[in-house]
Amino acid sequence: MRYSYKLSDAIHILAYIEIFKTKDLSSQAIAASIGANASVVRNLMLDLRAAGLLTTRQGVAKPALARNPEAISLYDVYQAINMTHQLLHVDPKTNPNCLVGGQIQTTLDHMYTAVEAAAYQKMAAMPLTDVIQDILQQASC
Repeated sequence: MRYSYKLSDAIHILAYIEIFKTKDLSSQAIAASIGANASVVRNLMLDLRAAGLLTTRQGVAKPALARNPEAISLYDVYQAINMTHQLLHVDPKTNPNCLVGGQIQTTLDHMYTAVEAAAYQKMAAMPLTDVIQDILQQASC
């Protein structure tokens, strides 16, 4: 099973831009922090810009947050990135002739929907400032 790191990387990009706003903000510098290719950073920045979370100018390596970090929630970032927006997945290949296999998909769909709604609500209550403050606090320890 492959995991997507897009959300983590998108939050990383926004935190990096805010923390290092007077430093080198090229996609190469940000990619070095993430440990990814600069094209990954540029693609995520396009998503963040399209969602109104980031401002950029072509040919100038000076991206900036489009809103104050306290006005950007982790859910905003989650919604901004181009990916499958489903946290939990039900196995679609269960045996329909089995009592459990025939019912598990519907049962888990209902439960997973409730879990995802709670997760989204929690993410919406977590501003980017919490991420930035935690990073800076850990760095000073």
